[in-house]
Amino acid sequence: MTVEDTLEPCHGCGLRIAGGAVGCQGVMDEIIAKHFSEVTYFGAHRLFVDVYSVQHPDRYCASFKSLAAHLGHLCWSLEHGGTWATPCEPLRRWVERHPHLEKPALPAFRGRLTVADVAAADGPAAHRRAIEAWARDAWEAYGSLHGVARHWVNEALGR
Repeated sequence: MTVEDTLEPCHGCGLRIAGGAVGCQGVMDEIIAKHFSEVTYFGAHRLFVDVYSVQHPDRYCASFKSLAAHLGHLCWSLEHGGTWATPCEPLRRWVERHPHLEKPALPAFRGRLTVADVAAADGPAAHRRAIEAWARDAWEAYGSLHGVARHWVNEALGR
């Protein structure tokens, strides 16, 4: 039996890792710990959380509110120059005022890059570049929802 034979796919992002979804979550938890223990890694924390969430929607985007918060923030960060570290307050308030909206259908494919690509980055600058590449890849995979996410952000920003 080879190491490859012991790897399981994560049901969210497809990463083949020991433990499947549990192993994938473990990688995410390690990176979040790094964000909070080494300030030079925190600059893209919120973007990191948003990407992981949209790639693992069964756990992190189960409701309209959670999807709108994460996908909307991904849109705001990548298309509106929003901060990658902290939440967009107007978007957060908009989501809180609209919990009744219907959650759209999600794409089955959520990107080719995974949290493992971020974990492999060496140093703060490479870490930030890896998160950006991962975010853009996941955003592209959600192409069918770009119009919806842009609408949420524009509504939140009063446009």
